Amino acid sequence: MSVTPEAPLVWYVSYGSNMAADRLAAYLAGGVPAGGRRANPGARDATPPRRSEPVDLPGALYFAGESPQWGGGVAFYDHDATDRGPTAARAYLVTAAQFADVAAQEMHRVPAEGDPVEQVLLDGFEGRHEVGPGRYETLLEVGRLEGLPLLVFTSPHGIDAVPHTQPAPHYLAMLATGLRESRGWDEARFAAYVDRVRGTVPPS
Repeated sequence: MSVTPEAPLVWYVSYGSNMAADRLAAYLAGGVPAGGRRANPGARDATPPRRSEPVDLPGALYFAGESPQWGGGVAFYDHDATDRGPTAARAYLVTAAQFADVAAQEMHRVPAEGDPVEQVLLDGFEGRHEVGPGRYETLLEVGRLEGLPLLVFTSPHGIDAVPHTQPAPHYLAMLATGLRESRGWDEARFAAYVDRVRGTVPPS
């Protein structure tokens, strides 16, 4: 499907595996990401992001749950836990529909017209909106870039509300790739970042 000039644009801010361009491509074009277990159906519009920018979020990253794609924990973001931040993230310029389709696949749904996340974006919201109780159904506007909203989806619970779990090696490899692509981080800097997130060293 081609993108019309009128398609509303947003910044999708990823703080997890989607920071790696190839992993995000599996959500847009469909397919199994490297090291993954499940095929993604793809978005209604498979156009790659127009561009990306590194962004720093004030809150904290943490790993929780069990991923059917990777095994092990996956990344969540708590915007209020500023004492344990910041979080390194990557913002992609996409359409509102593409953002909604990525969010749908994160919830193991097939993208479709009339998606409630897309409707929320088209209607407009400020700050925080819970589309549902799912682990990636809480939308946050974390700022603006070039006049367009920077949007995150995460869990409704905070960093201290759930047990933390360890991410699988393939998942960590995706995070490392995304941070290398967007920021030029080497292995040592990535390892120090993950150690801080896991709480093995005090936050800076």
